[in-house]
Amino acid sequence: MANNQPPDGFKQLLNSMMQRRWYISAMVLGGFMMIIAGMFTAIAMKTAMAAEWKELLLLLLGAFIGSYGKIIDYWFSDTDKDKMLVQKMDEEDGVSLGSVNDIKESNKPFTPIIPDAFVQGAQAARDLAVVENKQNFELEKDQQEHEQEMEKLEFEHHAHRQCVHEWGDSDHDGHEECQKCGLLRENVEG
Repeated sequence: MANNQPPDGFKQLLNSMMQRRWYISAMVLGGFMMIIAGMFTAIAMKTAMAAEWKELLLLLLGAFIGSYGKIIDYWFSDTDKDKMLVQKMDEEDGVSLGSVNDIKESNKPFTPIIPDAFVQGAQAARDLAVVENKQNFELEKDQQEHEQEMEKLEFEHHAHRQCVHEWGDSDHDGHEECQKCGLLRENVEG
C-alpha cells in the first residue's frame, strides 16, 4: 500500500519551512506595528521622554525597518530559489517542466547590511541628543549663575542690615553713604 502513495517528503519539508517563515514574518511585522502604535500613542498623549530612550527607540525602529524591507523582498521577489523549489516539486511529482541548469545568475542589487534609513535615524537621534544636552548644559549654567547672584545679593543685604551705619559724604557727590558698607542713605530712608 505504501508503494501506491506518491512521494511527498519534499512537499512536507517545504510546507514546514514556509510555516516557520510565516511565523517569523508575522513576528517581525507585529513587532514593527506595535512600536509604531506605541509611538503614535505616546505622541497623542504628549508623553515626555528622555533623550536616551528616544535614541534607543529610533535605533530599534531603524532595525525593524531593515527587517521589514527584507521580508518584502523575500515574499515578493522572484528568485532563483523559487524556481528551484518549483522544479524539485515537479520532479517529485514525476513531471519536470524545466532544468535547474536553465536558471541564470540574476543580477541582484546590492543590499547594504545596515539600511540607509537606520543610519539616518541614528544620526538624527545623535544630533537631537547633542542639542538637548547643550540646552540642558546652558540651562544648568544659567541656573547656577542665578543662584550665585541671589547668594551675593542676600549676603550684601545681610551685611547692610548688620552694619551700624556711620553716614558721611566721603566722595563729595552730594549723597551721604555709610562709611563702613557703602550703602546710600537715601536707599535706607527712601
